[in-house]
Amino acid sequence: MSVGVKVQIEPPAGASATEWTKLGQVLLDQGRVNSTQLRQGLKAQGELGVRLGEALIQLGYLDAILLCEALVQQAGLPTADLQDRVPDAQALALIPSEFAFLHKLVPLACNDTSLRLAMANPFDALTCEAVRVMTGRTIQRFYCPEGELTAALRRFYGSSVARMIADLDDDSAAAPTAQDLTSQLQEMAREPSVVNLVNLIILEAVEARASDIHLEPYEKVFKVKYRIDGLLQEVSPPPKRLQAAITSRVKIMAGMDIAERFLPQDGHIAFLCPRGKVDMRVATVPTIHGESVAMRLLDRSAGMLDLEHLGMDAELLGQLQGILTRPHGIFLVTGPTGSGKSTTLYAALCRIASPEKKIITIEDPVEYQIEGINQIAVNRKRGIDFAGGLRAILRQDPDIIMVGEIRDRETADIAIRSALTGHLVFSTLHTNDAAGAVTRLLDMGLEPFLLASSLEGVLGQRLVRKICSNCQRVYHPEPLVLQRLGGGVQQVRTFYQGEGCSQCRQTGYWNRTGIFELLRITDPVRQAIVRRATAAEIASAAGMEQHSMRQDGLRRAMEGLTTLEEVLRVTQDTQTEEALN
Repeated sequence: MSVGVKVQIEPPAGASATEWTKLGQVLLDQGRVNSTQLRQGLKAQGELGVRLGEALIQLGYLDAILLCEALVQQAGLPTADLQDRVPDAQALALIPSEFAFLHKLVPLACNDTSLRLAMANPFDALTCEAVRVMTGRTIQRFYCPEGELTAALRRFYGSSVARMIADLDDDSAAAPTAQDLTSQLQEMAREPSVVNLVNLIILEAVEARASDIHLEPYEKVFKVKYRIDGLLQEVSPPPKRLQAAITSRVKIMAGMDIAERFLPQDGHIAFLCPRGKVDMRVATVPTIHGESVAMRLLDRSAGMLDLEHLGMDAELLGQLQGILTRPHGIFLVTGPTGSGKSTTLYAALCRIASPEKKIITIEDPVEYQIEGINQIAVNRKRGIDFAGGLRAILRQDPDIIMVGEIRDRETADIAIRSALTGHLVFSTLHTNDAAGAVTRLLDMGLEPFLLASSLEGVLGQRLVRKICSNCQRVYHPEPLVLQRLGGGVQQVRTFYQGEGCSQCRQTGYWNRTGIFELLRITDPVRQAIVRRATAAEIASAAGMEQHSMRQDGLRRAMEGLTTLEEVLRVTQDTQTEEALN
């Protein structure tokens, strides 16, 4: 219930004046307001000519939800618990899903003459009257908190996307052919039903904490998938006949050419939702059954993380801070796509940013805007790439430089020479582990002695899913899992996993955290780099002080934060486990 909604105060049918307790006394008894606030509310009530509850809301002493709860107690209305209750199917069928979602109500049970109704605002007389006329039954009102009721609506009626898809799923219409004209595609993409469906797909992805949306065309189905906590989850597919319209709608929103269906395209969408602004990178690629669309979601309302909240232990965090305070050199963050490299770099930049230092970044794209840092976006159409942008940055007299990614020898060579001339350079690299970054740079053609002189540290990282706290329970891992992870794990008696619940979409996991390994470039490591050692040899040269990502993941599992199976899943491709175990 929004604060601006007026709550009608009506005594229940048949209640006497003595049963209708004064609202002000109820609010005092509940501790919602104090005597001073109540006196001011009564004064404002007379001056403004409104009800007492509305006056208290306008004064900022109360909100609509708290007022409704007080009115429920005042009226003596019963409360419905929908967490474990399943309404009668006959009652659900009486009220359309759209009406139930709009007015925030759930029918509980019915007979031939009456209907029990759970409502977020049981004092909404107009809605009660509309339900009475719609069903031909008298209404028995029950109160249910809005959050609990909204969750129940999704369980009992299904998600809004699934409901809309069911309404649109009509196979009688013919699918669009390859000869569709651009004007026809534009007309289809602007149909209200298609516009609303695409908006709902994006909104539900944001609510589900998805990082990506995938629209995948196949011969007989058009699939929609959300990537949640690193893994894809399929949702209700739209009708195949709407494939061209949905794809065209996304391309229009992203500023793409909808007439071009046989070449890859990239675009950008700025989408406004109740949580704030969500930026999306959109990419299309032609397949044999149509265009496949991938949308990367960046929720700007989520805020930036600091280093302490990334999941590092105290020892590793201290070592990392030592590298970040050095006057020059290169610091790299490595890992596959979607492993949180950019988040770590942003957190590092925020830690060392100060008015005395000039920090310039070049990124593709700029994911977060940071106060006090000059950020440049790659624009290849205008001739700005990583290498060219890095050359321009060096003419700006920077102290610290951040390059979004080292992709080629030219960028790597400029970054190395920038570090050797007194700059602190941050960047990312796509490798499986920290030691692999060294061999990757050598494979690009860099001179070993230059790399050994400039490189100061490499942080390898992965993201592991955290156990859902709502359904966490003790479990016994499979003996094979314990055997693969070593004897130290077998000594731990208690491990946890998520059983699966509605909060975590039955996955047993909720959100993610990082696991890390830090390769500090000590003298033995520099010597190994000069002689072009392998990744395993470089990891061995780092000595016992370096803990691998798997070891860090096991620490998190022993703390009950994640599962052993999750640690195995994300670390099975690292190259240096044998060298360190």
